[in-house]
Amino acid sequence: MLDAEPMRPMSSGTAAPRSQPTREAINFSWLLKLRWGAIVGQIVMIAGVTRLFGVRLPLPALSLVIALEALTNVALLAAGRRGHVAEWWSGSVMVLDTILLTALLHLTGGPNNPFSFLYLVQIALAAVILPARWTWALVLLSLLGSGALFLGTGAQPLDGLSHAEHMTLHLRGMWVAFGVAASFIVYFLMRVRRDLEVRESDLAAARELAVRQERLASLATLAAGAAHELATPLSTIGLVASELDRQLDAGVSARARDDIRLIRDEVARCRAILDGMAAEAGQAAGELLSAVALGELVGEAIARARRAPPVEMALEAIAGERLRLPRRALTQALQSLLENAQDASPPDASVRVVAGREADRLWLDVIDRGAGMSAAVLSRVGEPFFTTKPPGRGMGLGLFLTRTLVESLGGSLELDSTPGRGTRARLLLGPVRAS
Repeated sequence: MLDAEPMRPMSSGTAAPRSQPTREAINFSWLLKLRWGAIVGQIVMIAGVTRLFGVRLPLPALSLVIALEALTNVALLAAGRRGHVAEWWSGSVMVLDTILLTALLHLTGGPNNPFSFLYLVQIALAAVILPARWTWALVLLSLLGSGALFLGTGAQPLDGLSHAEHMTLHLRGMWVAFGVAASFIVYFLMRVRRDLEVRESDLAAARELAVRQERLASLATLAAGAAHELATPLSTIGLVASELDRQLDAGVSARARDDIRLIRDEVARCRAILDGMAAEAGQAAGELLSAVALGELVGEAIARARRAPPVEMALEAIAGERLRLPRRALTQALQSLLENAQDASPPDASVRVVAGREADRLWLDVIDRGAGMSAAVLSRVGEPFFTTKPPGRGMGLGLFLTRTLVESLGGSLELDSTPGRGTRARLLLGPVRAS
């Protein structure tokens, strides 16, 4: 048996969006990953120079600097997981890296080391993720560090080489340094941009959900107000029609009596529509969550839908899986999808309901055999009061209310339609976990 993670019932207010990492947290996270890459690169470079070229380097001192980089990265990673990441964290890390880079360059040739080009990596990254004051401070620190290399000779591991050999090795080192710098900059910027795009997409989805919840609250207020304001005149009309029906003598034509009965029936219909609007617009507010089998939920919705066109159910092995959700609200939402599919399908065609699993979620498809929708219509479906049905057949609220409800429960409603081939509405529910 499976139960869904607890779902919050939809309220008339805005839904709380998921907690999103801040820009500073994203930048700091990828900066630490970049430092791990730099540490690995430094170790590989030192090992390659000493073994392939036989260059003698002060390995104990270099190991100490690299160990300091690794230890600070571990500490910063733990601190970032425990608390809020401030803007100055990234700036301080880049200042430390500039100082450590200066130490590494001093130990491996000083100003003659072609990897002094890596100062530009720090500056380029600072220009992207740090404010102007931090960036300029890092520029100044890099200038001071680079200049300090000229004050002392530092370690000169290439003293035994001729000038031509030294120049050849230096040029090759510059080529490698350029590749390393370009790779680090591109990798870091692409990953930061990708994470920021994901974050912006999530925030946009949260804002859209909030707007839908506000519209839903407005609709609930409007429906309740309309039902309240129209209740009295409709009651009066119904009462007068009833009195007329009783007072009319036998000489009145049957047509007149039929007209009076029609007035009474239409008044009752208007009141039922208004009551339904108020109920549908605010039905999930405060409704408690209850465990219900997926097959049972679909069966209730089918029983409440119209008899024609018929509805075929194919839930297979997952019909018995249980979800915790607002039962009445989701049954109404599924019924709305079924009736939309019935309206779109020919009388002799059936509507199909198919269910399955996607990762830790359950999906439920309602598939019609209708004419489908164009891309322009599909882009607007789900907007309040937008409908393709003829007048009197719908107000364009069913899909809007269904999508708002499902998204408030952590799911989604997806529509896929092709002109001439029908429409598929997919409810994605969950996440689901083993109980």
